Amino acid sequence: MAFLQANSVSLAFGDRDILKQCTIFLKDGSKAALAGANGSGKTTLLSVLAGRLQADSGECILEKNARAVYLPQSGVLHHDTTLAEEADTAFDHIRVLLAEAARLGDELAGATQDDAKTAALLEAQHRLTAIVEESGYYFRQKRSSEILVGLGFSESDFSRQCEEFSGGWQMRIALAKVLLSSPDIMLLDEPTNYLDIEARFWLEDYLGRFKGAYLLVSHDRYFLDTTINEVYELFQGTLTRYSGNYSAYEKRRATELESLTARYRAQQEEIAKTEDLIRRFRYKASKAAMVQERIKMLARMERIELPENLHPIAITLPSPPHSGRIALALEGVCRRYGTTTVLNNVDITLEAGERLVVAGRNGAGKTTLLRIIAGVDPQTEGTVRYGSGISVGYFNQDTTETITGNDRILDYLEAQSPTALIPKLRDMLGAFLFRGDDVYKNLNVLSGGEKARLALLALLLRPVNLLVLDEPTNHLDLSTKDILLNALLTWSGTIVFVSHDRAFMEALSTKTLELRSGSHTLYYGNYAYYIEKKALEGFQDGLLYTATPQDAGPQRGGCPEAASPALFREQRKQEEAQRRRREREEAALVEEIESLEARKIEFELQLSQPEVYSSGEKSKKAQTALATLNNELDKAIARWEALVDSEHKPEESINGCKAG
Repeated sequence: MAFLQANSVSLAFGDRDILKQCTIFLKDGSKAALAGANGSGKTTLLSVLAGRLQADSGECILEKNARAVYLPQSGVLHHDTTLAEEADTAFDHIRVLLAEAARLGDELAGATQDDAKTAALLEAQHRLTAIVEESGYYFRQKRSSEILVGLGFSESDFSRQCEEFSGGWQMRIALAKVLLSSPDIMLLDEPTNYLDIEARFWLEDYLGRFKGAYLLVSHDRYFLDTTINEVYELFQGTLTRYSGNYSAYEKRRATELESLTARYRAQQEEIAKTEDLIRRFRYKASKAAMVQERIKMLARMERIELPENLHPIAITLPSPPHSGRIALALEGVCRRYGTTTVLNNVDITLEAGERLVVAGRNGAGKTTLLRIIAGVDPQTEGTVRYGSGISVGYFNQDTTETITGNDRILDYLEAQSPTALIPKLRDMLGAFLFRGDDVYKNLNVLSGGEKARLALLALLLRPVNLLVLDEPTNHLDLSTKDILLNALLTWSGTIVFVSHDRAFMEALSTKTLELRSGSHTLYYGNYAYYIEKKALEGFQDGLLYTATPQDAGPQRGGCPEAASPALFREQRKQEEAQRRRREREEAALVEEIESLEARKIEFELQLSQPEVYSSGEKSKKAQTALATLNNELDKAIARWEALVDSEHKPEESINGCKAG
């Protein structure tokens, strides 16, 4: 069994402890996420596990003959090869084994049949041959084609030089090489950063079938929920494991953070009271012994620390100017590039307050349509009509090119912000990951991701009533995505957007426009409704709809007995009933855990009171009660974890096909 283990790994940069006694164990079948706030050290830990960074103490152990491969989140460039040639380099480690097997063959040619050394040579050669065969080396061209197409490349790309691809596509090449190399353990830092929704679907399916282990970092909640069954969280340098998918981790972590916050506040009150007592009696000789005892008590106290990002900040967008009932109408809109028709006779009407997500394969024309709606693409046939009083705000990745100069971030935003929002800018910048002295950075020193976040925030501060957003979540972590989503959900204007984050798409959209092969279809529901509708359409045609990049349409396959809308609906009803029952049970357990946590805090506070800890009888009574309470809490958490684990095991449907 291949494994990668880190034991008590610690690492500090200057006086800051990034990793403190971190322990992690990955083995075959481990499907783990690495979570933590922005800047908490996730990339650092992955680098240590990959052997790219040396820890100050502790050890990392990789099983003999096991292979662990690391994918960084950016900065990988390929050149001087075609795409097909570069993909083929993923098998270089197999070529080393083939060369070794050939060398062993040469030795065997000169060995005698009864020589003890001959048996060892035969065994070594057999082992190498088995590894080569299991690697898929002899079918590597077929595998390369499947994986490259799965990640969004077309077959015509295979002969292109790698330097012709943009930075995002360069990272797709790097990801393809990791997958092609068939490692035992994958360490993936933001593998979804540059993937569109179709490629993410494909990667979800690939990871679901992967038999090795992986540890990944991602800011896509839906992707995490469908690909992992355990979470390791880095919090103030320490690493803690949680079983279940990402949503389960978030629920349990929220309960723990509430308890931590309550204990922090109680401790701060106790510190304030003690410091006040010390100030009052410091210079009274009769109280000198008591004062010294209180000073020692404060020095011994283990301080509870709350990180700056513990409580996400809610932001409020400026109220949209009044507009008519119809916000936008497209009539016969066409867009051609040479002889290629990207958009053909697009007709849609949006009412004020609606939120339209534009879906479709990479290259279907999503960004082109948003440019047309925003009025920045003049080479368009047809008519774009804005409703009465409509003002448009447009965001895409090119917006960052306008952020230049020596202005400081805070000054840049103040110059464009409504007066009423200026007092809130520091909080809003903090929500978008500009914290502390970051707000005084000059625009010219910002990275591409920082500029994208700043450009998006600057747009949100403008009083417009039609937002056109092309990939607004690309450079946001999960916390900031939630802040943005909540702000947009409470905003009453109209939104047209493209995103590759499925959870964000489902939560924000009220309508879905699918672009496909020069045609379009409008669905009167959110993205989840669209996906369900596509599945039903597939069943009605005797096909099973799967969102794969190879076709992104109906495919034959699936369960032969399930090709019936009635059976599909019955299956969904049963799944929904089971889900509601589990949610009720989980809610009851969470409520019980919260109650026990609150009682635990009360007993801990009692033990910190002088009248209790100075009395042996009272102290013993409180400690006994606290021990009993801790036992009840452990049992409740164990029941909750068992429920979460059962919730995320694959279920069998009424026809023996996997549900979901």
